[in-house]
Amino acid sequence: MTTFYHSTRSAENSVTSKQAIMTGIAPDGGLYVSDQLGEKNLDLATVCSQGFHDTARLVLGTLLPDYTADELASCVAGGYGAQWDAPEVCPVSPLGDDWLLELYHGPTCAFKDVALQMLPRLMSAARGADGRRVMIVTATSGDTGKAALDGFAGVEGTGVTVFYPDGKVSDVQRLQMVTQLGSNVAVCAVRGTFDDCQGEVKRIFADRGLAGRLEERGVALSSANSINVGRLAPQVTYYFDAYAQLVRRGVVRMGDEVTFCVPTGNFGDVLAGYYARRMGLPVRRLVVASNANDVLTDFLSTGTYDRRRDFHKTISPSMDILVSSNLERLLYFASDGDCELVARLMGELASEGVYTVPERVMARIREVFSCGRADDADTRATIRRTWEELGVLIDPHTAVAKCVLDGVEADGSARVCLSTASPYKFSADVLGALGEVTDGMNGFACMDVLERLTGTTAPAQLSGLRAEPVLHEDVCDRERMAAFVESACARVFL
Repeated sequence: MTTFYHSTRSAENSVTSKQAIMTGIAPDGGLYVSDQLGEKNLDLATVCSQGFHDTARLVLGTLLPDYTADELASCVAGGYGAQWDAPEVCPVSPLGDDWLLELYHGPTCAFKDVALQMLPRLMSAARGADGRRVMIVTATSGDTGKAALDGFAGVEGTGVTVFYPDGKVSDVQRLQMVTQLGSNVAVCAVRGTFDDCQGEVKRIFADRGLAGRLEERGVALSSANSINVGRLAPQVTYYFDAYAQLVRRGVVRMGDEVTFCVPTGNFGDVLAGYYARRMGLPVRRLVVASNANDVLTDFLSTGTYDRRRDFHKTISPSMDILVSSNLERLLYFASDGDCELVARLMGELASEGVYTVPERVMARIREVFSCGRADDADTRATIRRTWEELGVLIDPHTAVAKCVLDGVEADGSARVCLSTASPYKFSADVLGALGEVTDGMNGFACMDVLERLTGTTAPAQLSGLRAEPVLHEDVCDRERMAAFVESACARVFL
């Protein structure tokens, strides 16, 4: 049976998963969802008896059934191969009385690799032999950009354009992007915030004039952000696989519930856990951890989503987001597929910057989701405490989740904290949190001191950036992003 996808804002036009992945975002601005999510539960006994690769094929085969078994086997083998430095791909390790899900063992040292080593392969299989050329356009708050560049660089028939907020990513994150090799890549800083970048990318996708001009050249646009279902589906795998690891360790018995605490800004990472729960994973709670940009904490507490607030630049920059795109998918499912409601709420967010969700919908959301926040002082204290007491070095985003989880009363379930990036992507902030003075030191000097202080080793793909030349120096205003995309298409697809 083919699984069909449609917009969160209208159920009128259905597409296959391949079509949804190639398009990225629905024509009306909504996100693609399938009403068949949850109709088929994964067999826990099977999941717990196999490794990451087999579970990835099972998860993707369930969510994207118009891909053949051979196509998915090829995608999984290529996506989770030698570019990962852990045989488990996403190992689970002790974190005091809790557990750490390490999602940073891929080529760019961030959890985005789990999806963005897979998405280019899914797109290539979807393209088939029809000759379509695709320009991936994505906004990043720090990690998605490099993961997309790494995944799509050199992929035939595909280009990738990445926008990031100028001055609002870490030094290492910026260097990962601006040193990227590849004749089919384009990188540009934007004067503004991530929300500015993300909002303009959505407008670029809705620009019919631009789409028409590109179509004349045989080029279509698609997305590598988690608004693309091809980004979201692979992330479901690590929830199931983490559970299987805990069962094999004897931490939980099959069928026992587990709580996951997730640092998130755009809501995709934690939404993948919700998908896993609907597919049969015994999830007791999903705890949403926010930094000082706590729009999600306020939403889950009050039922009102209000982006009309001050933006805070924090030491966890990948979470510095005020418009959480993937929340739209949760609203769809929690409202039993009420497209009219979702469209109205998203319209209010666009026009007024605020919306309030009906209490019946919020009640269903709160059955699964809890929340908490940690500001920079909390984050620094948690990094230091986790190192001094547990001997575990964590990055600022993981520390936000650890701080929030520490404040949640234990309920007897096993608890897993998602670790979304290597601490060496944020060496200066981690070193400072450990009590070292970092004034006048660049990111690589901090990286060297952090290695000596902790006896740990920076990933080679990060430490090696110091020798790489800067290849991308473009900076533009938000209003010029569409023109940059068009010029990138002209250069990449001569």
